[in-house]
Formats: sequence, C-alpha cells, structure tokens
Amino acid sequence: MKTMTCRDLGGPCDLAHHGESADDVINAQDQHLKAAEKAGDASHQEARDAMKGRWRHPKRAMGWYKATKQAFADLPDD
Repeated sequence: MKTMTCRDLGGPCDLAHHGESADDVINAQDQHLKAAEKAGDASHQEARDAMKGRWRHPKRAMGWYKATKQAFADLPDD
C-alpha cells in the first residue's frame, strides 16, 4: 500500500489517497475531483478539467500517466 495526495496528482489539496497500484490512487483522485466539482469546490476545478481531458484523450495523456506510475513506484510502502 502506498499513498499519494491530491496535490501529488495535480490537485490543490493534501487529501491522501491510498492504493496498491498507481491506478488505485488515480481512480481515487478522479472520484475525489468529481465529488469536489459536485460540491461546487472551485479550487479543484482546474484539476478536474485536466483529469477529464486525460480520460477523453488517453493517447495524449500517456506522459502524465507514465510519470504518475513512476512516482508511485518510487514511493516507499506505507
């Protein structure tokens, strides 16, 4: 299990996401950003828009995805 924060994933806050894989924390971040958007939290809107763009254009987003997977791999286990 490893931990990355919303900020580590391009967001504005320090909410911790825990997971066994980078995909786990990326999905947790996606859910967090969706909830923030639904709650009207404007501070997360830029990160939410970026995440939506990555889901819509996965080939273009591979650089971010590979960098995030590497950052996750480099983290120590919790």
